[in-house]
This record gives sequence, structure tokens and C-alpha cells, in this order.
Amino acid sequence: MLEILQYDFMVNAFLAGILIAILASVSGSFIVLRRYSMMTETLAHSALVGVAVGLLVGSSPLWTAVVIALLSAWSIEYLRSNFNLYSDAILAIFLSGSLALAIIIVSLAGAFNNSLFSYLFGSILAVSTQDVITMALFGSVALALLFGFYKEFYFIAFDEEVAQTSGIPVKALNFLLVTIVAVIIALSIRVVGTLLIGALMVIPTVAALRYRQGFGKTIILSVFFALVSVIAGMTFSYYFSLPSGATIVMSVLVIFIISLVINRK
Repeated sequence: MLEILQYDFMVNAFLAGILIAILASVSGSFIVLRRYSMMTETLAHSALVGVAVGLLVGSSPLWTAVVIALLSAWSIEYLRSNFNLYSDAILAIFLSGSLALAIIIVSLAGAFNNSLFSYLFGSILAVSTQDVITMALFGSVALALLFGFYKEFYFIAFDEEVAQTSGIPVKALNFLLVTIVAVIIALSIRVVGTLLIGALMVIPTVAALRYRQGFGKTIILSVFFALVSVIAGMTFSYYFSLPSGATIVMSVLVIFIISLVINRK
């Protein structure tokens, strides 16, 4: 294990992976509790549109991914809260539309190359020191907001209507939550990949819920499972030359299966 840390790119990868594990599992706990798990996949596909735009115009795919993911998150929340549309229908529309648009843009740009695949499935080699610093800065703000409005998010997740009648600014906080999730997803695609980040946000929380603890303990368990899966996944990725995102997701799936077996009743 210590042999891996002799290389700067692996140190960056582990630091980025640990940051993403914490951010994804904490934010994912609120998303799963709201039965909004498909939001993660939808925003990940929206971020892929941003990557495609970045490759087309020659700008940083990471920042265009952040912008497009934010616009998609705000649009989804606006449609959900103002047009009385079913949440799963809105997510399905944005998911399929984003994927189709991304394919068209990438085809026009002629960008089906290794750079695109690193964003699709994650790449350890793609993580730089600047990426780690960016993740740490935005991640600190995201965590501060999540824990700053912890009680409000928790209340809204259980009963949005009662929370609204209690005087909580539900719409504003819903927009804040999807904003946080969109930024985390866009920042995560260098490590886990656009097509796999949703799994890291959802599966650790679902596995933690099997232990039937309080919500606070569930978040702690979720973070622990995510950290173990990231460390194990990156280690396997290094020694067996496998895609980092795929090995991380397979690791967290193993943890989920173990949780099912232990808590099968």
C-alpha cells in the first residue's frame, strides 16, 4: 500500500477519491431519503453534455460540466415545483435528452478519444494537484451548507408539505440541495466517471440504511462505506491496471451485498 503513495499522481488520486467519497455519501444520504436517487444519474449525464461542449470549443471540460449540471439541476427543480410534473418523468426526460445531446456534440467535435473516456469512466492519471485543491475548496463549502441546514434538509426529506407549513423556505432549500449535488457530481467525474458517479452517491447510503440506525449514524456509515470502496477500488485499479471508476463501484457493490446478507431480515 505504501508503495502506491510514492507516486505523486497516486497521492492526488487518493486525496481526490477521499474527498469525493465524503461529499458523495453525505449529499447522497439526503437525496436517497427523498426518493430522488435518479437525480444523480440525470445530473451526471447533464455533466457529460458539459464535457462534450468543453471538448468542442476547446475550453476546460470540468468547468463547462459544472455550468451545464447546475443549469440542469435548476431546470429540473423548477419544473418539479412549478408545473406539477412527476419527478421520475422529469428526470427521465432530462437523462435521455442529455445523453442524446452529448452524443451529437461529441460526434460533431470528433472527440471520441481517450480524453472523453476518462470523463466517462474515470481516470486516476487525469487528477492533478489543481483538481484536488478545487475539490477541497468547493467540497468544504458544500459540506458547510449541508450541515448548516442539516435539520431543514432532514425535515423536508421526510415531509415537504409539513416543512413548508412550518415556515421553512422549502423551495429555496430544494434549489440549494440540487445545486450542491450538481457541483459535487461535476467535480467527481475525473475520479469516478460520468457514468458511475451516481452509484457512489446512492449505494453507500442504501447499504447503510440496511443497518437501521438513526439518520446521523446512517450518514457516518455511508461515509465509511464510501471511503472503503474508494481506497479498495483505487488499490485494485493500480495493481491490476483497471479503470478506477469501475473498480470503486464494484467495491461498493460488494459492501452492499454484504450488508444485504448481514441484515437479510
